[in-house]
Amino acid sequence: MAELANSYGDGPVPVHKLAAKQNLSEKYLEQIMAPLKAAGLVKAVRGPGGGYVLAMPPSRIRLTDIFYVFEGSTAPVDCIDDPETCPLHGGCPTRRFWGELKVAIDGVLGRSTLQDLLNRWEKHENNHGIMYQI
Repeated sequence: MAELANSYGDGPVPVHKLAAKQNLSEKYLEQIMAPLKAAGLVKAVRGPGGGYVLAMPPSRIRLTDIFYVFEGSTAPVDCIDDPETCPLHGGCPTRRFWGELKVAIDGVLGRSTLQDLLNRWEKHENNHGIMYQI
């Protein structure tokens, strides 16, 4: 998604280029893109010059949108989303901690966008010459 965000506005990024930049096989990349496409986060462009593009500007795609596509809840344990999964939920000494952790993770992901990632990426590139791949 960061690669697509970095190319936003330049047209579709061919699958082979995306795969090469992220050191993934094309087949695996296609498997990753399918749920992102179903979620309305990316669009596939067919034909010559085709590939993938973000379905909206990077500033409108929150990291929660991406996270939920692949992971669902950010709860580190099942009982946070569904207390009935654990018979100890009423008196568990760690449940409150796990709930607080979920809230913290949701906060960070919810206030962060792909554009924020790009801004950090560019700042780091300008300062250190090292590229992170996400």
